[in-house]
Amino acid sequence: MMRYILSLLTVLMLWSFPATAQNGPLRIEITEGVIEPLPFAAPDFVSDSTTGAEFGRRIAEVIAADLTGTGLFREIQPEAFISRVTSFSSPVQYADWKAINAQALVTGAVSVDAGGQLVVRFRLYDVFAGQELGQGLQLVGTQDGWRRIAHKVADQIYSRITGEAPYFDSRVVYVAETGPKDQRIKRLAIMDYDGANVSYLTDSASIVLAPRFSPDGRQVLYTSYESGFPRIYVLQVGTAQRRVLEQQDGTMSFAPRFAPDGRRVVYSLSSGGNTDLYMMDIGSGTSTRLTNAPSIETAPSFSPDGSRIVFESDRSGSPQLYIMPAAGGEAQRISFGQGRYGTPVWSPRGDLIAFTKQSKGRFHIGVMRTDGSEERLLTASFLDEGPTWSPNGRVIMFTRETQGAQGSASLYSVDISGRNLRKVPTEAGGSDPSWSPLQD
Repeated sequence: MMRYILSLLTVLMLWSFPATAQNGPLRIEITEGVIEPLPFAAPDFVSDSTTGAEFGRRIAEVIAADLTGTGLFREIQPEAFISRVTSFSSPVQYADWKAINAQALVTGAVSVDAGGQLVVRFRLYDVFAGQELGQGLQLVGTQDGWRRIAHKVADQIYSRITGEAPYFDSRVVYVAETGPKDQRIKRLAIMDYDGANVSYLTDSASIVLAPRFSPDGRQVLYTSYESGFPRIYVLQVGTAQRRVLEQQDGTMSFAPRFAPDGRRVVYSLSSGGNTDLYMMDIGSGTSTRLTNAPSIETAPSFSPDGSRIVFESDRSGSPQLYIMPAAGGEAQRISFGQGRYGTPVWSPRGDLIAFTKQSKGRFHIGVMRTDGSEERLLTASFLDEGPTWSPNGRVIMFTRETQGAQGSASLYSVDISGRNLRKVPTEAGGSDPSWSPLQD
């Protein structure tokens, strides 16, 4: 069996990518040591029409961008190709691809059916083993949805080679920011994970904060100052219809997040100078108080199984991270390093918690085990905050703000090794990202 070893430092061996059986010999196994990313070739998908050929070129470009963006793959540029793929059914000239050190080869074909739908087929080959890896796949979709088809193909390739769950066919809701720092205009926006296909969910009439996807990706919770006080709203992504979810006179509600079942919301409510965590049943509107302490309890996040909540509290004198049962009860502190901790988010895998840390005048995005052990800081800058996990728990997206009167907020991503830091392209400034689950 051929095995390609790519290491993202020893910590990845400890925190992610457990070895799993997989069909075919081509495989990325994450272990210690450092070598080059896996070289692959993705020629333009072939077509018998001009329209199909243009889509074939675009689809191949997006697939290549998805894979190289992980830091695990390196694209071999077309000018190095010896063989030219002119037909989807033609036999692969493995020797030609070996000669340019392509270890994986992606081929595909695009056609437009009688109804105007795109029909996309692809195959993945292990070049050195001289065989196809897995079975070919066909996807059908609208011409407007060509990017999503490309992401789905890239997801298949990524999973077949790494053995990991995919994350390319996902979206991000965030706060789009424009204008000077002292007059910042904020509105909710949604985009593909790579910054494409941006659309806006709210106008700029009022400040909006902290959008959070529902487990099915169809709803978004967020905080708005539309009434003059922070209130929690729930918005339907497909229609942009919204309603106030929590409203009590004389109180402020904020920092909402869905439970894994999608039927409950945990949030912070400030009343009488005290801030505690509450749980609301969305259907009935009934709220239950979870904490009762003379301190600020905020930024709650559920474990994937819904049994526990991690949150931020200053009950020990400075903001730290705590875990308690989802129904409330005794909380255990898990952060003990130097500095202030906040905005914890439980990984979809359940093994890690991402957080924001402020220490020695710098802000960091970090991860730790759920018992607080093996803390690792992934970034450092003037202001990094608000992590959100990719659907497979491999990548973290967050907000980075630059210093000074002209400073602006942007979205960045980093993998859980702390390498492969990348700026996420957005039309304007961006903050408070929330990553969706994989789309249906």
